[in-house]
Amino acid sequence: MCEPQLTVISPEFDERFHATGATLIQREYAALDVMGFSLVITATANNVVDQQIFDECESLGIWVNSADDPDRCTFTLPASMRRGRLLITSSTAGASPAISSWVRSTLENTIGPEFAEAVEILAAKRAAFHAEGVSTEDVNWAPLIAAALEEARESSKRVPQ
Repeated sequence: MCEPQLTVISPEFDERFHATGATLIQREYAALDVMGFSLVITATANNVVDQQIFDECESLGIWVNSADDPDRCTFTLPASMRRGRLLITSSTAGASPAISSWVRSTLENTIGPEFAEAVEILAAKRAAFHAEGVSTEDVNWAPLIAAALEEARESSKRVPQ
């Protein structure tokens, strides 16, 4: 698997950037700095520079996201949360990131760590169905999900804190 490489171009950096492992280029954006990248996120707070970056990315076929400007995005970033292999995302397609963040926070307070274990329990059940040659498309999953969550909750009570 190829590891992602992060490059940040900025006239100044907060000291926390130096610990990220990113390649830091301390200067203003220059024309065609985007060449060679497959994905670009711009957050310059300068409309002229953001438009230049967007135009260059579009002409080069590079995915681009301009922070707080959905019209200059070829993709959006959803708010997301994980519980093990369970990934839940919320997006307004750039219309209101605040709502997406609120939904994520609300779900984080609702979807507890037992969901990670329930996913593993259900993955094993699904694999068992497949091993028996049974299609899982017609399985009534609702009671199995409820049972897996109950089992995960009971299991977490038995684990010393």
